[in-house]
Amino acid sequence: MLQLIAGAIDDRTARGVAAAVSRLVRTGELPAGTRLPTVRSVARELGISPTTVSEAWRSLASAGAIQTRGRSGTFVLPPNRLRQSLRYARLTARPATLPHDFSTGVPDHDLLPDLAPALRRIGDTRLTTSYLEEPVLPRLEVVLRDRWPFPPQQLTVVDGALDALDRLIAVAVRLGDRVLVENPAFPPLLDLLDTVGAVPVPVSLDGSGIAPASLAAGLDRAPVALLLQPRAHNPTGISMTPERAAELASVLAGHPLGGTVVVVEDDHAGDIASAPPVSLGEWLPEQVVHIRSFSKSHGPDLRLAAVGGPAALVASVADRRLLGPGWSSRVLQAVLLDLLTDPATVRVLAGARREYARRRDLLTAALADRGVDAPAPDGINMWIPVRDQQQAMLSLAAHGIAVAPGTPFEIDPLGTDHVRLTVGLVRDGFDDLADLLADAAGGPNRASGRRLRTLRRSIR
Repeated sequence: MLQLIAGAIDDRTARGVAAAVSRLVRTGELPAGTRLPTVRSVARELGISPTTVSEAWRSLASAGAIQTRGRSGTFVLPPNRLRQSLRYARLTARPATLPHDFSTGVPDHDLLPDLAPALRRIGDTRLTTSYLEEPVLPRLEVVLRDRWPFPPQQLTVVDGALDALDRLIAVAVRLGDRVLVENPAFPPLLDLLDTVGAVPVPVSLDGSGIAPASLAAGLDRAPVALLLQPRAHNPTGISMTPERAAELASVLAGHPLGGTVVVVEDDHAGDIASAPPVSLGEWLPEQVVHIRSFSKSHGPDLRLAAVGGPAALVASVADRRLLGPGWSSRVLQAVLLDLLTDPATVRVLAGARREYARRRDLLTAALADRGVDAPAPDGINMWIPVRDQQQAMLSLAAHGIAVAPGTPFEIDPLGTDHVRLTVGLVRDGFDDLADLLADAAGGPNRASGRRLRTLRRSIR
């Protein structure tokens, strides 16, 4: 076993060791259930530091290829364990459907624009005459560029924000690379990093976005990328201020390693975010890729997001898609173009922004009255501190309410348990819901004796 592994390794870096072992696992030469040699024995055989082997093992564990079981040793995992290890699977796992599901992170369907008029207006247009056409409708690209927070060298359209993140990570990140990520973060993003064997390095947030000191400390770890949500951060609702964006750009520009970092901005909330568009690309256009999604604002079925930034990176994404889907449906692109330029749709989205803000403000204020500090400054989600995550979820489930657990969002423990509630789906009954949330949070609840009722009577 030891000789098999040593013979497969020609690059004795942590990345090289992990890649070689990964190949042995994929080819079946190290079958599922195999117990791997100890870190020290591998290091001794290769003539390298045990720290290097440990880092390789961590990368393989993050990718779901191996698992360390304490004193029992480290074992090769079967390939079908991937689904079980996904943070996203833990986020969506519920024993039964509850009548009031506020766990999903999806927009309110009734606040989305109606697609039917746009479909009628574009009619039976023949939008594709060749497999060799450009991936973006020319008129749509003009509109997107006009809305972009900085002038992108190149722009393309893909099938949603996660498709964009997946493809950009495939271009910019390799096995064992360190990537700076906000803590907490969107769980599927962490899953994507795990699948390529990257090492997420947490950076902390405050009310204005990523904390500059935390970013500076993270850059000392020699990361290859920084992934962030500039507006309506999921799960906290934080939107980065223009002043903070300028500070972060200055930190990157002033750090010896900052110029090598690819910055990927996931503006997933798009037109339903209350904060104006903001991007580090205003200061660092050569290294910032900005993603603008239209799923939460214009409709999940559009499955469209625009990607704009340095030509080398965006072209790599567009070129790789030529070997798969080729392009995103031009019919859907035409629908999006119509929606972006239709005055009635613009008014609908303005109304949706106001309504989401109203819902956030009402529940935030009601919770504050009950001693629960859970600000929701933007977007459709609320990050609620609780004394015990599992107890809070069970307490709410007893009243027919589902919320998402906080742990899948965390890279490192935050010191306080949380749950995420999609406040954008709460239409009324804010006081009664706040009673239940405050009780579940385990904090003070001065109004519980007066208003504690089940949602069956109060939330419709």
